[in-house]
Amino acid sequence: MLAQLACLVLEKWGKRLTSFTSSDLDDRILQRVTPHVSRLLIMLGFYLAIRSLPLHERMVTLFSGALFVLLVYIVFNLIYNALDELLRWYIASRQDSSGALISRHMIPIAEKVAMLFLMGAALIIILKHFNYDIFSLVTALGIGSLAIGMAAKDTLAHMISGFTLMLDRPFHIGDRIKLAGGQVGDVIDIGLRSTKIQALDSTVMVIPNSDLCNSTVINMVRPTSITQGRITVGVGYGSDVERVKEVLLEIARANPEVVAEPLPQALFTAFGESALTMLLLFWVSDPARIGLVTDQLNCAIIRRFREEGIEIPFPIRTVIMEKAD
Repeated sequence: MLAQLACLVLEKWGKRLTSFTSSDLDDRILQRVTPHVSRLLIMLGFYLAIRSLPLHERMVTLFSGALFVLLVYIVFNLIYNALDELLRWYIASRQDSSGALISRHMIPIAEKVAMLFLMGAALIIILKHFNYDIFSLVTALGIGSLAIGMAAKDTLAHMISGFTLMLDRPFHIGDRIKLAGGQVGDVIDIGLRSTKIQALDSTVMVIPNSDLCNSTVINMVRPTSITQGRITVGVGYGSDVERVKEVLLEIARANPEVVAEPLPQALFTAFGESALTMLLLFWVSDPARIGLVTDQLNCAIIRRFREEGIEIPFPIRTVIMEKAD
């Protein structure tokens, strides 16, 4: 009766209280824990009844011990369900377009970690209730954990780095990134041990997460996907530098894939051995198109320079040979 009354109170007043919040987290937790509250009250009633009945001491100890184990199981099962719902809500609240792939890895591992901690705590409470020496057990577990940790330190380092990448999220699924070694590719999967990146030649690089966490990674699409392109061209020393700049800017502005902001820039950067070095800076909205746009601009530059009579000189070397007397 008491268990049914408690469930009715939780269902009626609990739902009324949770309706005042904007989040559905409390509703989901209430739905998960209500059945366990009913079982908890039933087991608690049995436990108190056994302790109060005039039974033989050995019988009381046996039955009350069994009921205590059931009580601990129900309590920790209740806590696990609440934590599980909280973890699912937290991961879902941090999802974006790549969230489904991230939660596929995160939720099962987070559930297992929570279960291990709760099982350990429940075991310690039960052993302490039956007056077992838990110090030796904890010591043995500590030594065993140390041995396992030393044997699997690399795997654990990769897994911890995987959690770091999933929570910190320096890049998302689908982002184009540039690695410390200069490789460029698109992130296709973020796992617990490694991250898969599809390179521009369609090959897939599998990189340990610890390597990514300990190196510089450039995200080419965040906070903005606008990417800078550079074209260097040499013109003859007799060229009008200002006119060359105007021509380069006209070519960049005429390309529909070059964004208006930031503005393209044409710069005279150096005196070369046989040419004046000019630099054209431009920006495109899609990093994947930077190679194609560079090709289009290069073709337009050489065509326009020929029309304008702007010389692109070949490297020249003058060799003077002295005759021996």
